[in-house]
Amino acid sequence: MASSHSSSPVPQGSSSDVFFKKEVDPTKHIRPVQSLPDVCPKEPTVTDQHRWTIYHSKVNLPAALNDPRLAKRESDFFTKTWGLDFVDTEVIPSFYLPQISKEHFTVYQQEISQREKIHERCKNICPPKDTFDRTLLHTHDKSRTDLEQVPKIFMKPDFALDDSLTFNSVLPWSHFNTAGGKGNRDAASSKLLQEKLSHYLDIVEVNIAHQISLRSEAFFHAMTSQHELQDYLKKTSQAVKMLRDKIAQIDKVMCEGSLHILRLALTRNNCVKVYNKLKLMATVHQTQPTVQVLLSTSEFVGALDLIATTQEVLQQELQGIHSFRHLGSQLCELEKLIDKMMIAEFSTYSHSDLNRPLEDDCQILEEATLNIIHSVVLSVLDKNRRTRELEEISQQKNATKDNSLDTEVAYLIHEGMFISDAFSENELTPIAIDTTSQRNASPNSEPCSSDSVSEPECTTDSSSSKEQTSSSATPGGVDIMVNEDMKLTDLELEKLANNIQELLYSASDICHDRAVKFLMSRAKDGFLEKLNSTEFITLSRLMETFILDTEQICGRKSMSLLGALQSQANKFVNRFHEERKTKLSLLLDNERWKQADVPAEFQDLVDSISDGKIALPEKKSGATEERKPAEVLIVDGQQYAVVGTVLLLIRIILEYCQCVDNIPSVTTDMLTRLSDLLKYFNSRSCQLVLGAGALQVVGLKTITTKNLALSSRCLQLIVHYIPVIRAHFEARLQPKQYSMLRHFDHITKDYHDHIAEISAKLVAIMDSLFDKLLSKYEVKAPVPSACFRNICKQMAKMHEAIFDLLPEEQTQMLFLRINASYKLHLKKQLSHLNVINDGGPQNGLVTADVAFYTGNLQALKGLKDLDLNMSEIWEQKR
Repeated sequence: MASSHSSSPVPQGSSSDVFFKKEVDPTKHIRPVQSLPDVCPKEPTVTDQHRWTIYHSKVNLPAALNDPRLAKRESDFFTKTWGLDFVDTEVIPSFYLPQISKEHFTVYQQEISQREKIHERCKNICPPKDTFDRTLLHTHDKSRTDLEQVPKIFMKPDFALDDSLTFNSVLPWSHFNTAGGKGNRDAASSKLLQEKLSHYLDIVEVNIAHQISLRSEAFFHAMTSQHELQDYLKKTSQAVKMLRDKIAQIDKVMCEGSLHILRLALTRNNCVKVYNKLKLMATVHQTQPTVQVLLSTSEFVGALDLIATTQEVLQQELQGIHSFRHLGSQLCELEKLIDKMMIAEFSTYSHSDLNRPLEDDCQILEEATLNIIHSVVLSVLDKNRRTRELEEISQQKNATKDNSLDTEVAYLIHEGMFISDAFSENELTPIAIDTTSQRNASPNSEPCSSDSVSEPECTTDSSSSKEQTSSSATPGGVDIMVNEDMKLTDLELEKLANNIQELLYSASDICHDRAVKFLMSRAKDGFLEKLNSTEFITLSRLMETFILDTEQICGRKSMSLLGALQSQANKFVNRFHEERKTKLSLLLDNERWKQADVPAEFQDLVDSISDGKIALPEKKSGATEERKPAEVLIVDGQQYAVVGTVLLLIRIILEYCQCVDNIPSVTTDMLTRLSDLLKYFNSRSCQLVLGAGALQVVGLKTITTKNLALSSRCLQLIVHYIPVIRAHFEARLQPKQYSMLRHFDHITKDYHDHIAEISAKLVAIMDSLFDKLLSKYEVKAPVPSACFRNICKQMAKMHEAIFDLLPEEQTQMLFLRINASYKLHLKKQLSHLNVINDGGPQNGLVTADVAFYTGNLQALKGLKDLDLNMSEIWEQKR
């Protein structure tokens, strides 16, 4: 067994008796032998048995130390350990390492001495246990005697040579000190120590081998059990595999088919349920169209029955279906609609009956229906007559009957039988009879004493009384005697007038509904969307006139037609805006940003906007053709050089304003759309000119200063008209809608920012030119220098490009900013050249160049009085 002297010479363990624990009573401490898993390598194969491994090593430590090839045993421990090549030579101290002496450890010893004292005191108080159990060695006297020869320090669990005390105890330094005259004695001491340590190692190895021999049977048994266990596991694995194969075959043959059939049956049942549910949903989905068909044929009963059935199905079988979440409320609305239709139809029948001529040969359509109405009215009259008799007997019963009659009359009103409302609940029959008797007795009298009752109302009462009399006489009718006290009271006449007013409301609603149906039918074909602005405005005015007329007749505004008209107006506004925005987009995409001539019609268009009032002028074809186009557009005495797109934009803006005058209901929508149009023009023109988008869209070679100035002037024209447009819309908005006018404030700010950016771009063009030219300027003859000649030439070109486009004051402000940039660059260059205002030759040359620049700049048109202040180009004297 190989070993190393750099490690502990004895095995490390949790206790010092690891080699002697098997000496105890086997019945108490030795467990029965169990089979262990085969973790050892298998027998070597033919190819592996000749390969040397570490397991072939059979040289132990004493054999390695007692080499028989040596002639004699070395006297030094380190020579024996490190081999034949070791020569005891004096080590030359390194030049890079300091000489270490015991004084260097003085500080450390002083720091650790206190801890060492505490440690030693603790060791004395709690000495380590001698873990050797002497009773275990009674069967091994010889081994015990041998082991007792080994010092106890080697048996301690905390044995480690890195401990200074342990190392000094095992290997005293006195045995290795060869200095002085004690060399032979020290050599003998080290040799004796070597022999002693080798003897201790032999004792330990013999005891280890003895312990292993005692357990050899357990090792062999474990190996045998391991092989058997592997065989058992192999057989078990094969059996499990066969069992799984059989189970898989049984499952495939006997179970899969049956389970598949059961799953298919369950799937089929689910599919049938889903199919039936979908059929029911499809049927419910067709409820509304079916109701519409029934209503078109006046099958109100069938429609109501279908609605009730559908609601029941929704609550029971289709509850929770997300797609039908709104169907219940829609069916309720249909019920209300059917209620209104039945009331309207009943009103129509009643109106036809009450206003028919009194000739005998007059025929009434649908007499099965008229007879039912008459029978209902007569039953109510008869019931009221009996109620009046009961009232005379008991006042308490009279009050009770009043409440019950109120309920019944309310029910009749709900069913559309409005005739019962024309009479008092308690005096309906006597009033009708009294009215008939009065008309028969005194034709010149006025039975309708209330001013609110008109001639048709009297006719209605007469017709109703006549029908009642005729139906009471024989199977066709019997004369009814009336009393003088049966007259209409003021309350009854007021109720009669109210019901007649309701009849007018119903007639108005019917007219409006039919107008809406007509409007929607034409709208479905796209007819209304094809109308131009004039045609749609004419249609809108006709509808508004009709709404006003019906409102004057019945005294109430109907909202159905007004809502439909508003809906169509919104569609018209949307199409109106999209057409003009598309037109503006095409104009901008084809605009080359050159000054356009102004036709006379556009000048007339601008002139028509006077005193803040916007009105499109009438076309004068003959006079316009004789006038030639002008170069500029004159607005309030100012000249505007513009492009063709802006002229058309002005006309489009006026069309928006005119549309608001023609259709006041779309004012807010038009304001929003016009704001969007103005914002689009601003952003798109910025992309094309400042953003140089016109280079790719139109194919311009470059964006010139003239293009920039022309764009700025066009924006200024639009800004000029924004307050006029704002005032036009403000006069047509409600006070609560004034907050929408803030859109014009935002647009004005955006336009001013755009104009400022264009001015900054013009200054930046000249700024880059000054930087390029003045960076090469040198103060030398001739005067004026070529640099200043070039600068003056470029300034003249800039002036020529913008003077005819921008007003004089804007041109002056622009050149003042350009001059400030020029002075800044010139001052920077003079400072770089160290030229100062000292009256010297260089100063004279610079002054002459500056005078040339100033003279040329002020000679330009409109810049004569420009204050250039060229003294700022000089650095202040230090």
